[in-house]
Parts: sequence; structure tokens; C-alpha cells
Amino acid sequence: MTTATTLGQHLLLDLNGVSSALLGDTAQIENVLREAARLAGATPIHAHFHHFGPGMGVTGVLLLRESHISIHTWPEHAFAAVDVFMCGQAQPGVATAHIAAAFAAASHSIRKLDRATAFAKQDCRLG
Repeated sequence: MTTATTLGQHLLLDLNGVSSALLGDTAQIENVLREAARLAGATPIHAHFHHFGPGMGVTGVLLLRESHISIHTWPEHAFAAVDVFMCGQAQPGVATAHIAAAFAAASHSIRKLDRATAFAKQDCRLG
């Protein structure tokens, strides 16, 4: 009998009551996500962020050796949705705590998904 091994944790972070100025600041958003990755023990390999124009939000992804952190912001609703998926020794909970604090969210919620397969390896780092 084969037992499932968790490949990684996927945390879904909803941030409410965030400054609309911050939610439209592409450079600051990228800085926050990069610092979250560093604190979590993850290794960034590529980033791409797109701002949708004046008064609009940002969508972006920070690709990691250990998976990714992505974000979508809605300044008009003071809201951001963040996905943090990490495997190996990286700590996604550390990343989400940093992101929530850095965005000074009035409130936030986190949902956790364990990603698993019967043939999982202990460390899913690429290359």
C-alpha cells in the first residue's frame, strides 16, 4: 500500500482594507513578495507584474524554485488575493504573515491546501 506524501502547501490569502495606493504600486508589491520569499526560505527565479492603468490594480507572479507567489489587487475594493504555493523546506506561513503585515490589512483570511500525490518526492525543487 502506498501512502500519499505532501508535495507542498498552497495558502490562499485574502487581504481586506488595504490602502488603494499600495494596491496600485507595482514596485512596492514586487518588493513585498520578494521579501516574503526570502523570509520563507524560498528562491526567486523570475518575476512578472502588470499594472492595468491609473486607478486600476496589479497582477503579478514571483516564480520560485519552490513554486510561486501570485497576487491580484483591486484598489477600488481595498482588496488583494494572494496565492503562496511552496514545497520543500520553504515556509509558506512565514510568507503569508509577512505579506499581511506589509500590506497593513485591516483583516485577512488564509485557507490552506495540502498538495499531494502517491509518488511525491520529499523535495520538489526544480533542477
